[in-house]
Amino acid sequence: MERFGLSPLIFFTLLSLYVALVLPLPFFAPQELRPLTIGILLLGFLLILGLLSEKVETDADGLRVRYPPWISWLFRRSWFMAWSDVRALVPVGTSQGGTVYYLKATGCRHQLLPQRIARFDRFLDVLRERTLVSTKGIGRLTPPWTYQVLAVLAILMIVGELATGVAIAEGLIT
Repeated sequence: MERFGLSPLIFFTLLSLYVALVLPLPFFAPQELRPLTIGILLLGFLLILGLLSEKVETDADGLRVRYPPWISWLFRRSWFMAWSDVRALVPVGTSQGGTVYYLKATGCRHQLLPQRIARFDRFLDVLRERTLVSTKGIGRLTPPWTYQVLAVLAILMIVGELATGVAIAEGLIT
């Protein structure tokens, strides 16, 4: 069995973006609502962490996409497809100009091909070996540079927010 998690670059970028967007909120909340705000933001962080913890598993029987037990009760999007059921990869254009692929199976079942996972090339090799469908020309959904730019911007936002918080605490700005 091989397991594929979300790409670390994407994982870090999306968590950083969440932190950058919500970090200042408790400071803007009225004093009496700050504990509630912090609690809700921590709950949101756990939900984002849960969404990003999806795993893709391959074994001799097929392909399984699922969440870990601590969050799977909430995200019921887990699925399994036997290798023998896979008939084709169907490309579908996105509104942003990219291409996603659906695994077409026997009957009318289609599942979205995971394209944001670590070791994506290895995953495509396993898919090609087990199903004999062509994976030629299939790439990641978005190029890595887009996540790198977003990660840098999120980190800059966090640094700016922390610097502003320190400056306010020290009375340098009001």
